[in-house]
Amino acid sequence: MQAPSVGGVMLPRGNGQAVRLSRGASLTDFAEKINANPASLVGVMMNLGEMVTATQSVPDETLRMLADEMNFVLEIVSPEEEDRELLESFDIEFGEDEGGEEALVSRPPVVTVMGHVDHGKTRLLDAIRKTNVVAGEAGGITQHIGAYQVGAEVNGEDRRITFIDTPGHEAFTAMRARGAKSTDIAILVVAANDGVMPQTIEALNHAKAAEVPIVVAVNKIDVEGADPTKVRGQLTEFGLVAEEYGGDTMFVDISAKQGLNIESLLEAVVLTADASLDLRANPEQDAQGIAIESHLDRGRGAVSTVLVQRGTLRIGDTVVVGDAYGRVRAMLDDNGQNVQEAGPSTPVLVLGLTNVPGAGDNLLVVDEDRTARQIAEKRAARERNANFARKGVRFSLENLDEALKAGLVQELNLIIKGDASGSVEALESSLLQLDVGEEVDIRILHRGVGAVTESDINLATGSDAIVIGFNVRAAGRAEQMADREGVDVRYYSVIYQAIEEIEAALKGMLKPEYEEVELGTAEIREIFRSSKLGNIAGVLVRSGEVKRNTKARLLRDGKVIAESLNISGLRRFKDDVTEIREGFEGGINLGNFNDIKIDDVIATYEMREKPRG
Repeated sequence: MQAPSVGGVMLPRGNGQAVRLSRGASLTDFAEKINANPASLVGVMMNLGEMVTATQSVPDETLRMLADEMNFVLEIVSPEEEDRELLESFDIEFGEDEGGEEALVSRPPVVTVMGHVDHGKTRLLDAIRKTNVVAGEAGGITQHIGAYQVGAEVNGEDRRITFIDTPGHEAFTAMRARGAKSTDIAILVVAANDGVMPQTIEALNHAKAAEVPIVVAVNKIDVEGADPTKVRGQLTEFGLVAEEYGGDTMFVDISAKQGLNIESLLEAVVLTADASLDLRANPEQDAQGIAIESHLDRGRGAVSTVLVQRGTLRIGDTVVVGDAYGRVRAMLDDNGQNVQEAGPSTPVLVLGLTNVPGAGDNLLVVDEDRTARQIAEKRAARERNANFARKGVRFSLENLDEALKAGLVQELNLIIKGDASGSVEALESSLLQLDVGEEVDIRILHRGVGAVTESDINLATGSDAIVIGFNVRAAGRAEQMADREGVDVRYYSVIYQAIEEIEAALKGMLKPEYEEVELGTAEIREIFRSSKLGNIAGVLVRSGEVKRNTKARLLRDGKVIAESLNISGLRRFKDDVTEIREGFEGGINLGNFNDIKIDDVIATYEMREKPRG
């Protein structure tokens, strides 16, 4: 069976056949898959009301519409699948330990510290570092590279633990979104005086979604009003039952400020890792790992903190990290010391990359520079196509109304960044309480303290969100990134101004509500016949006024005889007029409707948009 022809060319019918395409594919890519002429697909798209060239990147929804029209089933390949297929084409297996059981050796656990703002995450990380500063290094400058290793003595044995301390840990979500498991254990920090807060639950849900064991650090036990028992009780509701209550979660009471019980916390991490996880990797294979954070250094170019997950990374290795590649020129540990190699679970700062990779990009060592360049270029091209396909679908507060009418959006997604947790929570609370009816939803995708970052813009790009900065600005390359991606970033310093603008935008998104407003009534006194216009009613306007081009209904003995009639003509004597007022006589033409009788009443009305309260 053939599809209808376009320009005389018969198109193939899919009959439910599956077509696999990557994000941002073009009509030419689609045509190759189904053995059709790209120009004919352009014709099909024109028939569907879409102007698309053969070679431009097309959004997934548009490709699906085309596939449905031709009875094909479209499968969009996920970024993870694309990457796996790309690496397989170079005979590279990512995420696998080579060799048998005998090749695997124990590796340190990788830990992420999570929790509510102001509960002491950063102070805890500082306290852990201070207790582990090597003698003779106290006067040296330690270098923040986003991750570091510390030592802990457990049962008389020296053990190592790797901490990832990227602020806010954007990497945690970015890595999980790409299917990469970067963290083995999460430390959930809860203040003993505050207890469980909204962000505590959010962090807990992140950790559970990543399926990592949790150790709870009950911080600020030295503060007045501290109640560690209350924290244990609250967390029981969320499935974290302390060992002393018969559960399997280790709770450690600490004071990051005083440095109390830090060693006990490290011991709890090691014991949890030993009990719940089999942490082993092969140090002999080519290195594979993940980028934690990266930036452009004025003196050293693109630098990236990478966590080696398996294998050993050495100076001189050719690596590819996301769409960046290069030869490892130098590696530094968190103390700024040059290192020659880094084994499993070791974080190092890598120099020598062509550009800055993103958080969560995977690192792998390849045999040749040429292979690294080809993989990086294909990844970059793929990402570029996906971005081009997304262009033009961004929303700002000004165009939400059009977006809703076009069926592109049913809810307003927001990302809120502020200078303090209090103001962020106040703004979020106020926005969520806006009453704009049931038709439009408002969703806070993310909120945080600090400048608007590239991570925020990334999230906004992927979810068509608007970013609100309250007493903060965009940091680093986030401003340029927002411009490039078309993300609407709004800055406010007065909380009411932010609320008013968002409320106005939400009301603009609502479909308008109309109400009927009666304009006037006219009683038919005579009927005039016209060969050209049909029946014309000679009327006396009883109330209000009758206007031309308004709606009318015809009443006979108080009953409605006809609805939605049009006042298509109005005359007074021989003149055409636009309105006739109460007490005056005139002639009314109801267009094609001619079933009128003397004593009928013409009631006119118009539909007016109701203002939103």
